[in-house]
Amino acid sequence: MFSHITVGCTDLARAAAFYDALLTPLGLKRRAVTPDGGSEAACWVMPEQTLPRFYVYIPLDGEPASVGNGSMVAFGAPAPHAVDAAHEAALRHGGRDEGAPGPRPRYGQGYYGAYLRDPDGNKIHVVYRGDLRPD
Repeated sequence: MFSHITVGCTDLARAAAFYDALLTPLGLKRRAVTPDGGSEAACWVMPEQTLPRFYVYIPLDGEPASVGNGSMVAFGAPAPHAVDAAHEAALRHGGRDEGAPGPRPRYGQGYYGAYLRDPDGNKIHVVYRGDLRPD
């Protein structure tokens, strides 16, 4: 499994407000972060967990943040209504719609998701995977 995911941003306050709005309905909380080499950052985790982490950083090299072509971060939701709430909140905080919330049966039974872009253009997917069952 992964340890953490990081995306770049150009305005940390704007990005933090966006991700607070997006991730709160999914149960993630922002935690304190120690700047890495002077770079500003924000971090989110599930309550009572230290990993995995999701970070948003001002790039350490001083160059403008840019998005990865073909890159996407997908966040799991506990229920379809959380997908709806996260998508709606993200749009109110500078996100751009890339695919309204709804069933996506081609991905699996019970799959419900939404796509959007954060204020810096990073592609985000919010998904409830009703098809996941323990083996």
